[in-house]
Amino acid sequence: MRADHKSYTGIDIFRMAAALLIIAIHTSPLASLGEGLGETGDFILTRIIARAAVPFFFMTSGFFLISRYHYSAEKLGTFVRKTALIYGIAILIYIPINLYNGYFKMDHLLPNMIKDIVFDGTLYHLWYLPASIIGGTIAWYLVKKLDYKKAFIVAAVLYLIGLFGDSYYGIIEKIPVCSGFYAYIFEVSDYTRNGIFFAPVFFIMGGFIADNHDKFIYNKASLGKSTSERDVYAKNVFCQTVFGAGICCGLMLILMLAEGMILHHFQFQRHDSMYVFLLPCVYFLFSFLLQFRGKRYVWLRDVSLIIYLIHPLMIVVIRMIAKLLDLQNLLVDNSVVHFLAVTLVSVVFSVAAAALRSRFGLKQKKHNADTDRAYIEINLENLEHNVEVLSEAMPPKCELMAVVKAEAYGHGMYEIATHLDKIGVRAFAVATIDEGIRLRRCGVRGEILILGYTAPERAKELRKYDITQTLIDYGYACRLNEQGCTVKVHMKIDTGMHRLGFDPDFNIEEMLSVFAMEHLVINGIYTHLCVADSLEEDDVHFTKRQIANFYGFIKKLKKEGILIPKIHIQSSYGLLNYPELKCNYVRAGIALYGVLSTPNTPTNLQLDLRPVLSLKAKVVLLRFVWEGESVGYGRTFTADRDCVIAIVSIGYADGFPRSLSGRGTEVLINGYRAPVAGRICMDQLAVDVTDIPNIAVGMTATLIGRDGAEEIDAPTVAENTESITNELFSRMGSRLGR
Repeated sequence: MRADHKSYTGIDIFRMAAALLIIAIHTSPLASLGEGLGETGDFILTRIIARAAVPFFFMTSGFFLISRYHYSAEKLGTFVRKTALIYGIAILIYIPINLYNGYFKMDHLLPNMIKDIVFDGTLYHLWYLPASIIGGTIAWYLVKKLDYKKAFIVAAVLYLIGLFGDSYYGIIEKIPVCSGFYAYIFEVSDYTRNGIFFAPVFFIMGGFIADNHDKFIYNKASLGKSTSERDVYAKNVFCQTVFGAGICCGLMLILMLAEGMILHHFQFQRHDSMYVFLLPCVYFLFSFLLQFRGKRYVWLRDVSLIIYLIHPLMIVVIRMIAKLLDLQNLLVDNSVVHFLAVTLVSVVFSVAAAALRSRFGLKQKKHNADTDRAYIEINLENLEHNVEVLSEAMPPKCELMAVVKAEAYGHGMYEIATHLDKIGVRAFAVATIDEGIRLRRCGVRGEILILGYTAPERAKELRKYDITQTLIDYGYACRLNEQGCTVKVHMKIDTGMHRLGFDPDFNIEEMLSVFAMEHLVINGIYTHLCVADSLEEDDVHFTKRQIANFYGFIKKLKKEGILIPKIHIQSSYGLLNYPELKCNYVRAGIALYGVLSTPNTPTNLQLDLRPVLSLKAKVVLLRFVWEGESVGYGRTFTADRDCVIAIVSIGYADGFPRSLSGRGTEVLINGYRAPVAGRICMDQLAVDVTDIPNIAVGMTATLIGRDGAEEIDAPTVAENTESITNELFSRMGSRLGR
């Protein structure tokens, strides 16, 4: 899939900085510099500034884990399993230290062990791991069930509760009801800095940025918005720039420093992990770091995690070395040297451990353009471009309704719809209720209109997922209303296609009764133009008659006092050939994906649409075929010369039609055209590459798309199958990677 490469260099590098801040918290590097400067400076560094480190790690996890755009809970399950495994290993590593500290001699060992394992960690720093599991799970389900705004409110309330058990405890501890409440909490967890009260809000903030930062920087996303919406958009854009995010982060850090010093002065703090201004400070810090793109340093993820896990062990090691060498004054009592020594040993050990893991650890199998046998390549930049071009061509106050049925015309419903949602598209059309439910489960917002039939018995699902159903006739409207479940609907009018819809000459009394039905909320009226793609005189006349019938029906309703809801009449060709029609929506299907149904189709509007989809496969074998020998089923290709045949790993089961065999079909390899040789098989095809220089196994064959100066466009391929682009795309096999 082509898009801006998400190389989060800033996040990768700051992982190390955050890990070093964690070491600082546990070694107090400025403590020995004197009672005044040392004590105050150390408090500022370790108890205020460094408190951003763990929230940063939580936000990073949320950034890659939490999202509205879900298929399932698979990512959450993987995150929980991996974190639990790391936690289990860490617990085992620190058993010797627990034994040395007399941990297993405490009173009420079993309940205290359970409390520590679930909340506090079996050593002081390990609380982060169960907090990640609990906080990540809570955040994931909050976002899934409530969306970001409500999820953040819930998590913020939890954080507020935790805040008064942490830095603001001195304010409420003298209130009997509150002190009793927190006393109960502290029996279960020693701190409110845990996975319930502390972590969820940062996971949600990370997920929110992941879902929205691309939208904020999409420079056309504010088209058609109101002035107030554009003002909000402008503020968001400012906060998503290096300068803006840096200024905001610096300001929030100053406010957090002031907050921490005031609380410290009045001795309100029971603990010092949670501040009010910690939330915006970390948010803008993360936004600032996201602006730095470049080479990825994924290995820093492992190094920083290992540093976090093993640095207490390195503190013990340094103290042991100091004692053996009689260097306590230097390595322990000198806080700066102690910090540097622990940091050095921790970093060296972690880099070595990460290198060993990379060398000998199990490597996750990756699917990408280098390893997939055949795949669809989606150009999201072209998709955004098409949204912009179509939006500019639409009448004033008209909104794009993206038609994403049939896997978004083969492009991939999830990939296309979630990206459109991110850049601000707020209306979608599908063919079935199950497609609509899938969009909702993927996190897509806005209106989702079902263009086809849904069994009335599924009305509760329509309401549950807030999906709009098309009313296909009067009888259907009655049956849907009888379900007793209020649903949103659009009324379809049959103006001449004679497929679905009400007859515009229908009994007006019965038509009005539909608007009076208790359980139907009519939010739209539309029709479908059946020959809008043609500029032939008879077809233009028929289309204009359809348009007149539709607007005539609207006038009838107005005369009867009906408040007209949103209307739509134009699909892709409706816009391209009749752009003057004033509607509330344009249902853009094939044009959204940058192509037309047939090649060289004349249209009144000539828009700069760019293809979104390319179809590619790998050359897996080269074979020499002598003159007179045949290739493939039926021996339909016989070599008229000695030639080189390349076997390409794609076939009609992948959606490349068998009917293209023997019709002059070509593919592009290394910028050259290569004719298909013989019949296209279910899983592979053969091409004659005799005239292509430097041909090699592993090269990419482009069946639809551009390679160098050459291009094979989808409408031409579709025409060669005596079909249209819409069918060609929608037949693309589910086993193709995207």
